[in-house]
Amino acid sequence: MIGYIIGLIVILLAFYGVGIYNRLVKLKNLVEEAWSGIDVQLKKRYNLIPNLVETVKGYATHEKETFENVTKARAAAQSASTVEEQQNAENQLNKALVNLYAVAEQYPELKSNVNFLKLQDELSSIEQDIEKSRRYYNGTVRDKNTLVESFPSNLFANMFGFSKSPFFELDNEAERTVPQVKF
Repeated sequence: MIGYIIGLIVILLAFYGVGIYNRLVKLKNLVEEAWSGIDVQLKKRYNLIPNLVETVKGYATHEKETFENVTKARAAAQSASTVEEQQNAENQLNKALVNLYAVAEQYPELKSNVNFLKLQDELSSIEQDIEKSRRYYNGTVRDKNTLVESFPSNLFANMFGFSKSPFFELDNEAERTVPQVKF
């Protein structure tokens, strides 16, 4: 009878362990899928930025440094390989884009240009999609990290080599300051 009870407990623990392992695998895959979603949105953004820059360039030919900064920031963001590198690169790109929009504000004929307005709307739409993707990614990271750190699932996570994933957070410093445009 005691052997039967011990055997039943072992079987239940095995099922519990398999359940936790499968949940960890599922969350790991969801984090990877979410990161892929961010990557897709960022690539859309990177493809749109050269069009925006060229449109603004046509009106503001003497703002060469601003355009170069956007181009450099875009290239750095495209070449980032880790979440941390991507965060830093996106912060720099966001700052450069804020300056680009500030330059656009200095040219009334550009602000009313249909092509510029369309590109600006598309970029705004992509920014919203990036925000949604970041929220989804961070939500799946939160769920995975909670499971990796919680007892008793942390025992299984450590046993099978599951670790915490980093959150994707951007510094909103550029949104808090007024950009300076100097001629």
